[in-house]
Amino acid sequence: MSSSPSPSYAVRVAEDLADREACFAVRKEVFVVEQGVPQEIEYDAYDAGAVHVLAVREDGVPLGTGRLLYGEAALAKTDGDPSVGSLGRLAVAQAARGLGVGVALVRAIEDAARARGLAAVDLHAQTHALGFYERLGYAAYGPEFPDAGIPHRAMRRVL
Repeated sequence: MSSSPSPSYAVRVAEDLADREACFAVRKEVFVVEQGVPQEIEYDAYDAGAVHVLAVREDGVPLGTGRLLYGEAALAKTDGDPSVGSLGRLAVAQAARGLGVGVALVRAIEDAARARGLAAVDLHAQTHALGFYERLGYAAYGPEFPDAGIPHRAMRRVL
């Protein structure tokens, strides 16, 4: 029996400006501050049309985020296949890691992809996270490549 209570958080599609700002705050904490990704490449033109998901604690503190690109926005990341969405910018605040937040975010993004009629989801995983995504049914393909100076591999999961 665990001595700590179960984590209590909710995952939802970002619905308004405050939600989107919370998503961006988590991304800044994880990618810009923690991993040293330049801020000017962390935020891009795809953010405007993406589906953003947000995990928040009961008290409103943001714990994690991710985004889904689909349609024309995803074509460059999915080898031109319009039936495939692109999961990206998955970030979980350091204090919330190990609570299942990342899994819940990935599943919410997959649900958003299904709701848009997509057949699969691609992503570019940092190589240290390959095992995490493999446990969720993603398979790596293609060679390792750098993105923002960090080694990545392409992965896909058929929905």
